[in-house]
Amino acid sequence: MSSEMLPGYSPSFKKPSEILRLSRRRSRSEVGARTALFSPGEAAKRVSGVRPFSPGPHKGGSGAVKRRNPFASLENTVAAKRRTESVAECCPQESWAQPVREPQIPAQEPVQYHSVEDVIWGESLGTEPTVTTEAQSPEKHIAAAEPCEASVTYPADWSLKTRLLFTSSQSFTWTDHLKAQEEAQGLVLHCRASPVSLPLTIPEPKLSTDLRCAFQQALVYWLHPTFPWLQLFPRIGADRKMTGKNSPWTQDEALQQVLMSEWALSFTSLYNLLKAKLCPYFYVCTYQFTVLFRAAGIAGSDVITAVMSPTTRGIREAMKNEGIDFSLPLVTSDPNKKTKSSESLNPSESNDHMQESGHKSDGEEAPADSDEDESFSWLEEMGVEDKIKKPDAISIKLRKEKNEVKVDHRPESVVLVKGANTFTLLNFLINCKSIVAAAGPQAGLPPTLLSPVAFRGATMHTMKTRTVNVKTQVRSGYKDQFSLEITGPVMPHTVHSLTLLLKAAQRGSFSASLYTHEPTTVFNTAIHPQNSKESDGAELANCGLHPQTLEQFTQVSTLGKSSLRQLELSDYKYTWKC
Repeated sequence: MSSEMLPGYSPSFKKPSEILRLSRRRSRSEVGARTALFSPGEAAKRVSGVRPFSPGPHKGGSGAVKRRNPFASLENTVAAKRRTESVAECCPQESWAQPVREPQIPAQEPVQYHSVEDVIWGESLGTEPTVTTEAQSPEKHIAAAEPCEASVTYPADWSLKTRLLFTSSQSFTWTDHLKAQEEAQGLVLHCRASPVSLPLTIPEPKLSTDLRCAFQQALVYWLHPTFPWLQLFPRIGADRKMTGKNSPWTQDEALQQVLMSEWALSFTSLYNLLKAKLCPYFYVCTYQFTVLFRAAGIAGSDVITAVMSPTTRGIREAMKNEGIDFSLPLVTSDPNKKTKSSESLNPSESNDHMQESGHKSDGEEAPADSDEDESFSWLEEMGVEDKIKKPDAISIKLRKEKNEVKVDHRPESVVLVKGANTFTLLNFLINCKSIVAAAGPQAGLPPTLLSPVAFRGATMHTMKTRTVNVKTQVRSGYKDQFSLEITGPVMPHTVHSLTLLLKAAQRGSFSASLYTHEPTTVFNTAIHPQNSKESDGAELANCGLHPQTLEQFTQVSTLGKSSLRQLELSDYKYTWKC
């Protein structure tokens, strides 16, 4: 019986090997036709915004068109193709869609595939499906930030870090398996605030006892309260990590009062150390915001300062009611409005007006009533003031409150408190019930106090370290790449102390990736003018910091609303990216 007489036989059926053979034969004869089909002249004849059939014979008419995909973006298809064609005509030999580091590839017309046969034909022609990536898309391609000029120092970063990753061509094995004596000596050096002097280069870091002791000393930090089964930093957004953990104080009000009483004593102890210049700075981490207290002489200030972020209108109003004078350094006012209001007053009234506007602690420039009267003065000149309904006091107040709420939970809501007002802020935070969560996994848990020096009720902790050795591929083969990972609440002085040690141990060459706790990035904002007088740090000699670290911290902040993300040391000079 012939194959045609078999049941279920289809005359159009072909084996896969025969399909491939036919496709190769067809590709040789139709290369010219495909080239003409995708020529710029033919592409211009297509209907705008309508995706054509893929190359190949159409089973219907030759002019048939395919229904456009409703989920496709016209901006990413038609517009991108037009840009590709225009650039290809102007610069056919340049690659405009590839990063600078990639080898230049001539621009090609993207081929679209809509069936299995199209894929087979495309492979026979030596083409591949076009995949849009960030590197290929001109809209999404962003040039990497250029590093700054090399310097022997780098600016102070007041943001808290959650992780540090150092990489170097030199081994980090000297940080592993500290001897009991070296660990004990490092803790003693920290408690006594004894700086360690190291040479510029250490030939054998693993044999240097001073280096290993100084490394242990740099990893120490002080924390209150302490519950080993809870991770108390970071506190913002930590509900998920604390869910399901044992919290015996949640339903026990008496226990909550005891915890808050002990926390108030520790908080007061830290502030007294700060006032006596025996502590350079410390952090108060609540579940909603973080406060950075800095001693007089730090960050270019001659008085104690406190920076709080992020804040809300509610807490700012509560601070006003407590008599705390503060400012919003990142809220810019309208200079034209201020000038206009001043010109409308006589000199004596203008002085009083400026004093009143300067006394406003929430970034207010002038009373709203005077601004509204001026804004409607042109109605009186036209004689239609009676026919136009002016906004009443309630509407003005609502509009004012709306402007104040706009900055809530944003970096612009950062609050700056100076001088004696920081002590009032201390009492406010101790008595403020909203700094402790009323519900959720953090309910009843006091805020976290982080300090570089010991204080009453604090517990000593050390950050976790881990070293890894990997092989990286280079042109000549493989080379060793060493890394050191440090996790925990990494405070600013720790970053600087570690860079001093690694500079000597890694022979002046290493790279570092710094992972920032984002709500604290705004602490790098310059809270004082750039021409302010910087302290020499003599009065802070006993604050527990290395002299070089203290010298860095006395300078005015220059990073603005950004923080250090990458830090590289090459030939004993730093470059960094924010």
